[in-house]
Amino acid sequence: MEENKLNSNAKLRKKKYSHIEINMASPLQLAYVGDAVYEVLVRTYLLETMKMSVNELHKEAIKFVKANAQSNIVHFLKDDLTEEENSIIKKGRNAKSATTPKNANITDYRYATGFETLIGYLYLTDNIERINQIFDIIIRKYNNKKI
Repeated sequence: MEENKLNSNAKLRKKKYSHIEINMASPLQLAYVGDAVYEVLVRTYLLETMKMSVNELHKEAIKFVKANAQSNIVHFLKDDLTEEENSIIKKGRNAKSATTPKNANITDYRYATGFETLIGYLYLTDNIERINQIFDIIIRKYNNKKI
């Protein structure tokens, strides 16, 4: 029975979460979702724009999703984000995580967590258009070799 319950709740697109519901979630929970959403965006972009093997696609994706890249993204997006979005990043950045980064310094890791928190927040509040706007800025920087 429990398995059926899990399957019935697992949908690609869920309801729009209210700000109250989102505020009850921890920044790390938002980052957990944001990490996956951002990964799908990156993989889809690369698949649509690059003719490479899966191994090469994976190596290219790492350039976008590693902590150092996400930290850089936060810094160059700062002026393009609203006060609320910068506040969400700050909450994610300051969240206390039980894990430590394996391949990144702690500062980059915290900023990356902040970025993922923002993406998770926007996704769960059904602000897909804003995610796409932010991703377009990231792609422009990528194409100019700034990440």
